[in-house]
Amino acid sequence: MSSITDFASLRRAMRENGEQPEGPARNARAEQLLAEAEKLGIPLAVIEALGHQLKVYNYSSEKDKMFVPFARLLRMWDESPEDFDEYETHSLHWVFKWMSAGMLGQPHIPLASIEKWLGEMEHRYRLAGHSERAVRSAEFSVAAHVGDVGRAERAYAAWLAADRDRMADCHACELHEQGWWQAERGRDAEAVELWRPVLEGEFTCAHEPHAALASSLLPLLRLGRLDEARAHHLRGFRLVRPMESMRTAYAKHVEFCALTGNEARALELLAERPAYFTDSGNPRSKLDFLAVVALLTDRLVELGLGGQTVPGPAGRSWTAAELAVHARAEAEALAARFDERNGTSHVGSWARARMARRPLVERLPLGVRTQRPVSARSAAGVRPAAVAEPQDRDLPALIAEARRLSDTLQPDAMEAWAAVARAAEDLEGVELDARDRAEIADHEAMGRGPEGVGLFERAAELYAEAGDPGEALAARARAAYVRALTGDMEGALAAVAEPYERVLALYAEGGTGVRQTASVVIGRARILMRPVHEADGPVPSEALSAAREAAREVLALVEAPAREDGTAGDGGQDGADVRLASRAAEARAMLAETAARTGDLRAAAELFEEAVARYVGAGLPWFAVEYEARLASLVHHLGDAARAERALRAALEHGGAHLEAAGRAQLHLRLAEVLDGLGRVAEAAEHALEAAHWADEAGEGPTLGAWARQQLGGLLLRQGRWAEAAEVLESALADLSAETHGDGAVVQTQWWLGDCLSELGEHRAAAERRLQAAEIARHWPEQQDHATLAHLAAESLSHAGLPAEADRAYARAGDLWRSLGNAHGLVRSLRARAWLALRTEAGLETARELMARAVEECEAALAGADDGEARLRLTDELGGTHRQFGDLLARSVADVEDEPDDITRSVWEEALSRTEQAISVFAGLGADALHDRTGAELAAGRLEADLGRPAEAAARARAVLAAYEAAGDDPAAAPPRRAEAERLLHLVEKRSED
Repeated sequence: MSSITDFASLRRAMRENGEQPEGPARNARAEQLLAEAEKLGIPLAVIEALGHQLKVYNYSSEKDKMFVPFARLLRMWDESPEDFDEYETHSLHWVFKWMSAGMLGQPHIPLASIEKWLGEMEHRYRLAGHSERAVRSAEFSVAAHVGDVGRAERAYAAWLAADRDRMADCHACELHEQGWWQAERGRDAEAVELWRPVLEGEFTCAHEPHAALASSLLPLLRLGRLDEARAHHLRGFRLVRPMESMRTAYAKHVEFCALTGNEARALELLAERPAYFTDSGNPRSKLDFLAVVALLTDRLVELGLGGQTVPGPAGRSWTAAELAVHARAEAEALAARFDERNGTSHVGSWARARMARRPLVERLPLGVRTQRPVSARSAAGVRPAAVAEPQDRDLPALIAEARRLSDTLQPDAMEAWAAVARAAEDLEGVELDARDRAEIADHEAMGRGPEGVGLFERAAELYAEAGDPGEALAARARAAYVRALTGDMEGALAAVAEPYERVLALYAEGGTGVRQTASVVIGRARILMRPVHEADGPVPSEALSAAREAAREVLALVEAPAREDGTAGDGGQDGADVRLASRAAEARAMLAETAARTGDLRAAAELFEEAVARYVGAGLPWFAVEYEARLASLVHHLGDAARAERALRAALEHGGAHLEAAGRAQLHLRLAEVLDGLGRVAEAAEHALEAAHWADEAGEGPTLGAWARQQLGGLLLRQGRWAEAAEVLESALADLSAETHGDGAVVQTQWWLGDCLSELGEHRAAAERRLQAAEIARHWPEQQDHATLAHLAAESLSHAGLPAEADRAYARAGDLWRSLGNAHGLVRSLRARAWLALRTEAGLETARELMARAVEECEAALAGADDGEARLRLTDELGGTHRQFGDLLARSVADVEDEPDDITRSVWEEALSRTEQAISVFAGLGADALHDRTGAELAAGRLEADLGRPAEAAARARAVLAAYEAAGDDPAAAPPRRAEAERLLHLVEKRSED
């Protein structure tokens, strides 16, 4: 903490305090600085300290404290205006607007006092010669707050009609307020259009686009512009998160989550700001926050989560139901205080309407990991209404429907038979026949996985009792396949052998149909395919041959041209034909897999396409999904990305509502990878977002979801959406681990995140990420990534104002570049260290030494290079190094204002010499280095001018113009170098005239 000894040290201390995060600590320091200022006995020092205190109060949770310093400032102005300099005079009038807004937010201040203050503001602005624009803006705020729409519209019009002057709010703040009013009046499209220049960065300030991004969330949702709303949430929340004074904007982000199915993220946001529940310095923003808390917690209660523990005011634990009651009561009490002060019911009506808002989107994926809360109803195992049996439990109807679904291989068949079983249990005196009981046991076994062997055997007994020996054998074959799934191949083959032999004999005798026979034969084929599916490496030829022959046997059985029973594999739509078509499709997929295992990928792809066509043609598209995914992998490997894209899109379409969340996530992620490879980055990002969403739905957020988020973050980064990418990548890093995902994924994510943070100006955080990634890469055999990351970390440390740490990082990178034989990296690290030295106590001599070493390293590498392309690149690097050497020397004496002394002139001469060497090197590269050469020529011209040699400076400027004329550049295009040359020529000619 700086000690205050004079006015300069006070100003320095106030500047340092102003750079600290918003909050009580900064406010307390401002109070200390005011006390120190009073000791100096300088009126202006007290005025500046009061202004500093007022500013930090305004941008904090203690907004109510700003009235006291302002009253004192106003009194000092009225008594001794001559004590105020021009800047403080402007500041005093500027903060009149803060007082108006601040008073509105304090319900204990009477409305009459606010109106009186508005008149005082108008009077003083008129005396000072200011436009009434700021006054009308303040009047609009008062009218809008109390709900006087007529007066608000008149003030709004007068505000926009008045001239902008120095007292008007910045463009960004004005546009935000104007857009807010349009949204309040139900004109969302107009609001978003007004905000556009702020949202796009054309107009910004300390609190914009932060506030505009938050205000745009609900209007964008109402307009159906969901992608923009999501982007604004990710980008905007990152901006408001560290700013204590932005409780209203923060509340809008919580509200956005509560209204888009992201209740869990809304709770995470509440947990980050516990003080927002109780901070009382700005009651108006507290009302905003509490109304949103009530909205969120009411939503949780509605979802059956009233008993869930949630973040709330400190001092006790809260359930959602308890916090809902508390927040609503607090919000209504605060609103009542404002309405009592205002004499209207506007604030209370507004608060109640906000708390009653309904979700605008069932679920909007955000890309960051949050789990959808599981309702108490779902947790209790309540079945969805779509599959719940009717109250009258018409058993015959339930059986008929279940049989229809199972005969046609519908996905809901197992649940339908379970409904039959429940209904039969509930009906006294009703006993199902053996066939019905067999099908119940059979379908229950299908849902049991490895535990279903016994049930399949029981189903076989019941089918035999019902007089269907073929289906009994099919059930035994299914039991055998389950054994194979558990890894017991020997037991599975033994178990299927007898049913297989018996069913073929029975079929030959006409004792069973093709449907039952095919079930046994395909069961045996599935067992023989297990070694093919499970092999990590080459599959033994005998295993491949057995699987292939089994698949062909299935095809021969189900695709016979005609049978005595009249069925055909491709005809009709009854249960038998659907099942036979399914068997034919599956057998083709088996043949495809065996072809792929032998390396015949093109044949495998064709067979998979045939299998898919059979499933779709039979009205069973959901069975095609697995094979479409496999097809996509094969054709992508063959280089046909467009075909892979079609297959993956078809898989998503064919899976439809029957596709499980995890499978949907995997398909979207693979499609994102394919689209990325095709250069369609924005589309790829959309599918990576969907993948992350469905992975969370499947409960695989920490595994598959982390992969999806990592890919999404990288894709957003490549679109220049830095803030969104940073939020997503930080979320991914929370789950990525070297053990699960590999340290390469962790390093890549840290690297991307460092790039994002660097673009966002968060250089210290960027350095931390890059250093963490470099530490992991340090242990890799290949050190290129380690060197690059160390270099990038050094850049971030330098930008963060940490020169000593940056120098160490550059030195580390330089050592790594040298060990890799990378002269370019080594030279650039030396140059960067030279510039750092010039900014620190190391000074010019150290900087000169480092730059000289950079030249030597470059020359040595050039002498040893025998590749033409490498020589060209190193020559360009040498020219750039000489140029930077000259710039560095010139910069070291750039602050000379008086007549230069001999030392300064000698440094300029040295700088000119280095720059001339750069010109010579670039000239050797010909036309490709035209702009580099002319840039160095202009730098030399400026040095000639500084050295008092106008003729030589003019000659260099003319040489640049001649070079562009010789190159055939269109003079009308006025390249920057040409314009610089003309300015230099004009300058030296003017000096010569003087």
